[in-house]
Amino acid sequence: MMNKPRIRFNERRVHQTAEEMQKMHLHTVCSEAQCPNLGECFADGTATFMILGSRCSRNCKFCDVATGKMEKVDPEEPRHLAEAAQKLQLKHVVVTSVTRDDLADGGASQFVAVIKALRQSLPEATVEVLIPDFLGNKEALNQVIAAHPDIINHNLETVRRITPEVRHRATYERSLEVLRYIKEQDASIYTKTGLMLGLGETSEEVCQAMDDALVVGTDFLTLGQYLQPSEKHYPVKEYLTNEQFGRYNQIAHEKGFKFVASAPQVRSSYKAGAALGK
Repeated sequence: MMNKPRIRFNERRVHQTAEEMQKMHLHTVCSEAQCPNLGECFADGTATFMILGSRCSRNCKFCDVATGKMEKVDPEEPRHLAEAAQKLQLKHVVVTSVTRDDLADGGASQFVAVIKALRQSLPEATVEVLIPDFLGNKEALNQVIAAHPDIINHNLETVRRITPEVRHRATYERSLEVLRYIKEQDASIYTKTGLMLGLGETSEEVCQAMDDALVVGTDFLTLGQYLQPSEKHYPVKEYLTNEQFGRYNQIAHEKGFKFVASAPQVRSSYKAGAALGK
């Protein structure tokens, strides 16, 4: 029998932080993707901001972010986000987005505007961006790289074999190329990637994905348990034990990643500042 991990939830603090986001007309991936750490992170007054609206142009089988009609890009969003981050007194700010294949640059210019606004409002804070693949558009990637966030994260999501089953329009090779290109253009920017486990992958495939990420210079790795958002989504094939996650943590460190977060509740931005000592 599979044992589901326990999810912590602080309803009062969730409401308080969510209310603050609503005042600023901001979205968080915590809420939109039903992250299992929402209660814990909101209880700490932290959140991962999600820019470029709440609807995604892709329909990946593992993700609970809504799809549908794309929203207009809000020119005030960077300022509002920076104000919210300042009010929350964040030391490490994580910014992600829905995928916007409808935009010529995939939304890269909005990432840049947000990074610049954060640098002005919170000069002492470190900034991490979790970006889509921009369909491999190098000009879009160059914009984000030039803005020089401290960490650029792009997730492989799963192993090579399972990628076509769960990721819409994304490819394993393109994701590796994104990570490779970032490090090639600016080696001073930390790169990061993450894998969901429990989709039916083998331990050999997980280790191969680690090797693939290291070959392209990836610094940080996150490993977490996949949770099926609804009956319509890709089914969970396995709930890994804490011991299994601990073993992967050890393997990843031995292979050479500079920082590893590996546990059932881990998501891409879970305690993200820890990699930089925040």
